[in-house]
Amino acid sequence: MTKFLKFFIILVFIFGSACNKKNSKLDPNRPISAEEKRRQNIEQGRGASLKDLVGSRGGTNYEFSSSNPMWRASLETLDFLPLTTVDYSGGVIITDWYSENNNIKESIKITVRFLSNQVRSDNIKIIIHKKTCTQDLNCSVNLVSSNLIKDELRSTILRKAALFEKADKKKN
Repeated sequence: MTKFLKFFIILVFIFGSACNKKNSKLDPNRPISAEEKRRQNIEQGRGASLKDLVGSRGGTNYEFSSSNPMWRASLETLDFLPLTTVDYSGGVIITDWYSENNNIKESIKITVRFLSNQVRSDNIKIIIHKKTCTQDLNCSVNLVSSNLIKDELRSTILRKAALFEKADKKKN
């Protein structure tokens, strides 16, 4: 065989194996399920669209955040912070890095995860990260180990959620 023919066969083999179904998961343009899309959007900080919620199930089951007292209370409590991810379907709110008085040396980021829609303290998980930077802007990020801020946030959210729930029951 000639060198050209050998080269051509090797190229066909390489490109043919790249199109193999086993390797299709590596293709970033392949269609993905609604669950994968939602997870990918959360990781990239984009949230989820209404189209992602419906997916390919064909049914329409919509829930709106305005009817959830825990959700409303959390947004109201965190309204002074810039938010990066607000995903009702995924049950997560993530703030951007925030520092008081434009202090670039220290900032915090808060993640609120909803484990259930019921107004109970064990149905909400609060994670706080603290970023500390030196003069030359070398930064380190650590979990805040103190429960003081977490407990205060949880308490405020639960108090507001209970008031929202009580007001909603009065309306109905």
